[in-house]
Amino acid sequence: MTKTDRAEAEQPDLPLSGITVIDLTLARAGPTCVRHLADWGANIIRIEPPEAPSEDFTGKRDGPDFQNLHRNKRMMRLNLKTPEGNAAFMRLVKDADVIVENMRAAVKHKLGVSYDDVRKVNPRIVYGSISGFGQTGPYGKRAGVDQIVQGMGGLMSITGLPGQGPVRVGLPIADLTAGNLLALAITMALFHRTRTGVGRWVHTSLLEAQVFMLDFQAARWLISKEVAKQAGNDHPTGIPTGVFPSSDGYFNIAASSTRVWARMCDAIGHPEWKEKPEWNTGIKRSVDRKAINATISEVTKTKPAAHWVELFEEAGVPCGPINSIDQVFADPQVQHLKIATPMSSGKRGSVNVVASPLNMEGLPKNIRRATPEAGEHTDEILRSVGYSDSEIGAMRTKGIV
Repeated sequence: MTKTDRAEAEQPDLPLSGITVIDLTLARAGPTCVRHLADWGANIIRIEPPEAPSEDFTGKRDGPDFQNLHRNKRMMRLNLKTPEGNAAFMRLVKDADVIVENMRAAVKHKLGVSYDDVRKVNPRIVYGSISGFGQTGPYGKRAGVDQIVQGMGGLMSITGLPGQGPVRVGLPIADLTAGNLLALAITMALFHRTRTGVGRWVHTSLLEAQVFMLDFQAARWLISKEVAKQAGNDHPTGIPTGVFPSSDGYFNIAASSTRVWARMCDAIGHPEWKEKPEWNTGIKRSVDRKAINATISEVTKTKPAAHWVELFEEAGVPCGPINSIDQVFADPQVQHLKIATPMSSGKRGSVNVVASPLNMEGLPKNIRRATPEAGEHTDEILRSVGYSDSEIGAMRTKGIV
């Protein structure tokens, strides 16, 4: 038993312990889904083709992105384009619980690894898919990329300063949200299987995830026929909420309710603002947004951001600094929450990756397995489904693994 295997054996019974997941994912959305399952105990078998390059859309294998996405997994190489590779895949499917993929629809059918293919071997399988635009429909065959979907899904039209033109969000939010939602769907399907005894196909898309994340902005259109526009750093409906200057930078204030607005006026030293006829209701403050923001800014720019954050916090006014990424991880609350979590491997030594944001009291969130090397567990996994060393050797000679 290896050091990693011993460490896994010593772990408490995690929520997904005993669940085997076959990971066929690429890029970011699919691996984001699988990372949730991996972090909470699932046995992940990640399959990559033998000819896989040293990097994919998430960068070099030793780079931070790849390392952060693929921890707590085992990895093997297998050529699914060959009959022998497909047969080996189906041996794994027979005892698996979940398959996750984000291929184009035509590709998974061509490889013979679609839901229709695998449920013939294992009707209990939960098959999770992410696509760009949905499994069917006029865009069903199109490839999806996060930024394209940010534009098509409306997000870029409401991001940025008024009149600036469309602006992308600074992270792949469609990819990440689709991955998060598919992990939720998979766990629901597994729970449903405990009652029915059969699996099912669950799927989402970048477009569905992005439109879902429009949330109240989408509801403004669907119910009230209001088309949201760019509001910059201001909240589109709650005023004043936004970015304000200080003598050494910027910080956020959120004082949109009447009660918090009154607290802010008192704390900043201008209680008379509460009684000003143009500002004494939320609707009026919304109409006079620019004047309110300018008036507050004239006061806040006279002292450092830390002064205002401390003052408003004591007064019960939501506020906070605007941190760069390094400042985020230096923040005492972030450190208390242990969002940066250590991962150790022989090749890279100890590095920090981003911990699961989920917390289950009494269960640890530490990394059980460092991100593996390409094909690191190929022989081990094939032996587990009955292949002999000589058979594995022959498969390697033929380029199947």
